Amino acid sequence: MSNPKELRYSKEHEWLSGAEDGVSTIGITEHAANALGDVVFVQLPAVGDAVSAGETCGELESTKSVSDLYSPVSGEVTEVNEDVVNDPSLVNSAPFEGGWLFKVRVTDEPGDLLSADEYTAFSAG
Repeated sequence: MSNPKELRYSKEHEWLSGAEDGVSTIGITEHAANALGDVVFVQLPAVGDAVSAGETCGELESTKSVSDLYSPVSGEVTEVNEDVVNDPSLVNSAPFEGGWLFKVRVTDEPGDLLSADEYTAFSAG
Protein backbone atom coordinates (compact mmCIF):
# COMPACT_ATOMS: atom_id res chain seq x y z
CA MET A 1 0.00 0.00 0.00
CA SER A 2 1.47 3.32 -1.05
CA ASN A 3 0.38 6.59 0.53
CA PRO A 4 0.98 9.62 -1.74
CA LYS A 5 3.82 11.76 -0.35
CA GLU A 6 2.12 15.09 -1.18
CA LEU A 7 -0.84 14.39 1.11
CA ARG A 8 -1.16 14.66 4.88
CA TYR A 9 -3.05 12.16 7.02
CA SER A 10 -5.13 12.00 10.20
CA LYS A 11 -5.06 9.24 12.78
CA GLU A 12 -8.72 8.62 11.87
CA HIS A 13 -7.47 7.52 8.38
CA GLU A 14 -8.51 10.54 6.34
CA TRP A 15 -6.18 12.26 3.87
CA LEU A 16 -5.89 15.96 3.08
CA SER A 17 -4.47 17.57 -0.04
CA GLY A 18 -2.46 20.76 -0.03
CA ALA A 19 -4.65 23.84 -0.30
CA GLU A 20 -5.37 25.39 -3.69
CA ASP A 21 -6.74 28.92 -3.17
CA GLY A 22 -7.38 27.95 0.46
CA VAL A 23 -9.39 24.82 -0.47
CA SER A 24 -8.22 21.29 0.37
CA THR A 25 -9.62 17.95 -0.78
CA ILE A 26 -10.43 15.22 1.76
CA GLY A 27 -10.87 11.47 1.37
CA ILE A 28 -10.19 8.25 3.24
CA THR A 29 -6.99 6.28 2.89
CA GLU A 30 -6.51 3.00 1.07
CA HIS A 31 -5.87 1.41 4.48
CA ALA A 32 -9.30 2.58 5.71
CA ALA A 33 -11.03 1.57 2.46
CA ASN A 34 -9.54 -1.93 2.70
CA ALA A 35 -10.53 -2.24 6.37
CA LEU A 36 -14.11 -1.19 5.60
CA GLY A 37 -14.60 -3.63 2.77
CA ASP A 38 -16.99 -2.82 -0.07
CA VAL A 39 -18.42 0.66 0.51
CA VAL A 40 -22.11 0.71 -0.44
CA PHE A 41 -23.29 4.11 0.88
CA VAL A 42 -21.72 7.44 1.78
CA GLN A 43 -23.25 10.29 3.74
CA LEU A 44 -21.24 13.48 3.22
CA PRO A 45 -21.58 16.95 4.68
CA ALA A 46 -23.51 19.44 2.52
CA VAL A 47 -21.97 22.35 0.64
CA GLY A 48 -21.92 25.29 3.05
CA ASP A 49 -21.69 23.11 6.18
CA ALA A 50 -19.07 24.01 8.76
CA VAL A 51 -16.82 21.10 9.74
CA SER A 52 -14.48 20.94 12.73
CA ALA A 53 -11.14 19.16 12.93
CA GLY A 54 -11.51 15.77 14.62
CA GLU A 55 -15.32 15.88 14.59
CA THR A 56 -17.65 13.58 12.67
CA CYS A 57 -19.10 15.00 9.48
CA GLY A 58 -20.56 11.97 7.72
CA GLU A 59 -20.67 8.19 7.47
CA LEU A 60 -19.38 5.41 5.27
CA GLU A 61 -21.42 2.23 5.16
CA SER A 62 -19.88 -0.99 3.90
CA THR A 63 -20.98 -4.58 3.67
CA LYS A 64 -19.16 -5.07 7.02
CA SER A 65 -20.04 -2.01 9.11
CA VAL A 66 -20.90 1.67 9.36
CA SER A 67 -18.01 4.01 10.15
CA ASP A 68 -17.95 7.68 11.03
CA LEU A 69 -16.21 10.11 8.70
CA TYR A 70 -14.07 12.72 10.46
CA SER A 71 -12.85 16.03 9.14
CA PRO A 72 -9.07 16.45 9.50
CA VAL A 73 -9.43 20.28 9.42
CA SER A 74 -11.91 22.99 10.30
CA GLY A 75 -13.61 25.03 7.62
CA GLU A 76 -16.54 25.33 5.23
CA VAL A 77 -17.48 22.59 2.77
CA THR A 78 -17.22 23.98 -0.77
CA GLU A 79 -17.91 20.84 -2.82
CA VAL A 80 -18.92 17.21 -2.40
CA ASN A 81 -18.03 14.41 -4.80
CA GLU A 82 -21.39 13.47 -6.32
CA ASP A 83 -19.67 10.66 -8.23
CA VAL A 84 -18.99 8.92 -4.90
CA VAL A 85 -22.54 9.51 -3.71
CA ASN A 86 -23.82 7.85 -6.90
CA ASP A 87 -21.11 5.12 -6.97
CA PRO A 88 -19.70 4.51 -3.45
CA SER A 89 -17.39 1.77 -4.78
CA LEU A 90 -15.08 4.56 -6.02
CA VAL A 91 -13.92 4.86 -2.40
CA ASN A 92 -12.51 1.33 -2.68
CA SER A 93 -11.26 1.40 -6.27
CA ALA A 94 -9.64 4.87 -6.27
CA PRO A 95 -9.41 6.28 -2.71
CA PHE A 96 -6.77 8.87 -3.66
CA GLU A 97 -8.20 9.84 -7.06
CA GLY A 98 -11.86 9.61 -8.10
CA GLY A 99 -12.91 8.42 -4.64
CA TRP A 100 -12.23 11.73 -2.88
CA LEU A 101 -15.12 12.80 -0.64
CA PHE A 102 -15.38 16.57 -0.18
CA LYS A 103 -13.51 19.88 -0.37
CA VAL A 104 -13.11 22.40 2.45
CA ARG A 105 -12.10 26.04 2.60
CA VAL A 106 -9.73 25.57 5.52
CA THR A 107 -9.96 27.97 8.46
CA ASP A 108 -7.93 25.92 10.95
CA GLU A 109 -5.59 23.00 10.59
CA PRO A 110 -4.45 20.97 13.61
CA GLY A 111 -0.75 20.42 14.11
CA ASP A 112 -1.07 16.65 14.48
CA LEU A 113 -1.53 15.68 10.81
CA LEU A 114 0.94 13.04 9.68
CA SER A 115 3.28 12.85 6.71
CA ALA A 116 2.95 9.86 4.36
CA ASP A 117 5.84 8.07 6.09
CA GLU A 118 4.43 8.79 9.56
CA TYR A 119 0.96 7.57 8.50
CA THR A 120 2.41 4.40 6.95
CA ALA A 121 4.16 3.61 10.25
CA PHE A 122 1.03 4.51 12.26
CA SER A 123 -1.32 2.36 10.14
CA ALA A 124 1.09 -0.59 10.27
CA GLY A 125 0.31 -0.73 13.96
